[in-house]
Amino acid sequence: MIEIAIPKGSLEEQTLLLFKQADLEIKKTDRQYNPTINDPRIKKVKILRPQEIPRYVHDGYFDLGISGLDWVTESSSDVVEVADLPYSKQGSGNVKIVIAVPQESDIRSAKDIKPGSRVSTEYPKMTQKFFDDLNIPVEIHFSYGATEAKVPDLMDVVVDLTETGSTLRRNGLKIVDQIMESSTKLIANKKSWQDPLKRREIEEIRTLLLSVIEARGKVLLDMNVPCDKLDAIIDFLPSMKRPTVSQLYKSDYYAVETVVSKNEVNLLIPRLKALGAEDILEMDISKIVR
Repeated sequence: MIEIAIPKGSLEEQTLLLFKQADLEIKKTDRQYNPTINDPRIKKVKILRPQEIPRYVHDGYFDLGISGLDWVTESSSDVVEVADLPYSKQGSGNVKIVIAVPQESDIRSAKDIKPGSRVSTEYPKMTQKFFDDLNIPVEIHFSYGATEAKVPDLMDVVVDLTETGSTLRRNGLKIVDQIMESSTKLIANKKSWQDPLKRREIEEIRTLLLSVIEARGKVLLDMNVPCDKLDAIIDFLPSMKRPTVSQLYKSDYYAVETVVSKNEVNLLIPRLKALGAEDILEMDISKIVR
């Protein structure tokens, strides 16, 4: 059995949703940091700050964890990256660790930042290395949150995490450089990954989580197509691979089934009907296992 650490805070809601959709529902108890999960492969689940999870997985306190690549890098944790989980607090997509300065500043890139500038960040190690590589001596000040609010009164520069940059812009800041791009990762302890039983359990959990992510934004289309319209519809249909086609019993109709992107189905269905498809069904997909 394996022990898992999942992130508290901005990633928590999306992580709990992912596990629930994977039929691995994590149920909170009165002891909110020690939820339960009814699965024979999982011994314990704990909710922790994502900043701490990579190091705890590295040290063997947990077999498996979910955290950002940024915190794996910042903590210098030597772990196995089991899977990329492309979701964030807003749902999906990568995030960036960026360098920002006041809008009115004439700084255009990190190379323009003056030596001795005060830099506020939750990523002191990463930030120090970045400026060391540029050969620019700066004062690194650890931030406990609301990093963008410290400029210009207390700090000259911020290094912060952003998805869209909108929070920085609202606070009168502009992005002038980027340190790295990060995404949510499923990480494993190296010793656990080398254990055959634990590795199998970890891989099974990975399969379930990735099957949910793969299914997001996709639907299943099912339709009946007369024989003389079949080729035209098959040529028109987008598909993950090739659509499934089977002849209806004692009929000159065929059943056609395919997976398509949800955001294009509103254009597909009217066109399919115009091409001769009948009895078109659109169905949600909970998992796609590759």
